[in-house]
Amino acid sequence: MIYTITFNPALDYIVRLDHLTTGTINRTEQEYVLGGGKGINVSIVLNNLGMDTTALGFIAGFTGDEIVRQLNEFGVRESFIRLKEGLTRINVKVKASDEETEINGRGPIISDDELHALYAQLDALTDQDTLILAGSIPSSLPSDMYEIIMERLAHKHIRIVVDATKDLLTRVLPYKPFLIKPNNHELSEIFGRTLSTKDDLVAAAKELQAKGAQHVLISMAGDGAILVSADGTVYTSPAPKGTLINSVGAGDSMVAGFMTGYLNTKELQQALYWGIATGSASAFSENLATKDEVLALLNTIH
Repeated sequence: MIYTITFNPALDYIVRLDHLTTGTINRTEQEYVLGGGKGINVSIVLNNLGMDTTALGFIAGFTGDEIVRQLNEFGVRESFIRLKEGLTRINVKVKASDEETEINGRGPIISDDELHALYAQLDALTDQDTLILAGSIPSSLPSDMYEIIMERLAHKHIRIVVDATKDLLTRVLPYKPFLIKPNNHELSEIFGRTLSTKDDLVAAAKELQAKGAQHVLISMAGDGAILVSADGTVYTSPAPKGTLINSVGAGDSMVAGFMTGYLNTKELQQALYWGIATGSASAFSENLATKDEVLALLNTIH
């Protein structure tokens, strides 16, 4: 089973309009509401690709209920901790022809008892499971939440994937995550310098491996991706051609695709192809990638 954790999920209220003018009334041309959060996105795409997955995390109020309803429609299994107080946050995303604006909510307070309920779920995992930690940590939880979880599970030898930025990512490296997925810009932020060439990116990945990471998957949007494996082998692949429609969830989709390819084939090159095809399929669509969309793009990459 592949488990994902989303600590601070959200309902994304997405509106499209020709132009946003502040200080006055704007009329939308299109609007929709999607349950989101990096771990949730990963679980949706894993499910679309036919993988067994369960979404974990915290939800609250009617907004949390709507996320569960949407996941049920997708057929995604969930085992969220229901919080006694507060509301799962709402993020407002305004997409105008000339710019995009976001207003993100804070999210509810998570109590110690509710956090320990999550720990009890994680304690039941075995070395046959994969755990994906993705996204930010809400302010009501310790900032070293990922480290706490990885230390707690270290003796179980669970395959753990981490998709996070900056300190959240670098601090977990001593716990030897199976896979980390920074993009090229995030790597530049981590090292405090612009990493613009393949050699620069590979050298940075190997520095992260020296600190404990096993496999490092570097996404580069339209330029494809680089995978530096645990044994130092470097795999590369270009991205398929297509029109960018929505970049939200593309990185999460890449993680889902990579793990699908890896678990089904045990071949890292194939896993990389699956990751790029799945991330691209989501980027070329209003919604997250479907299996048919991924398979169509796989045929163009091979």
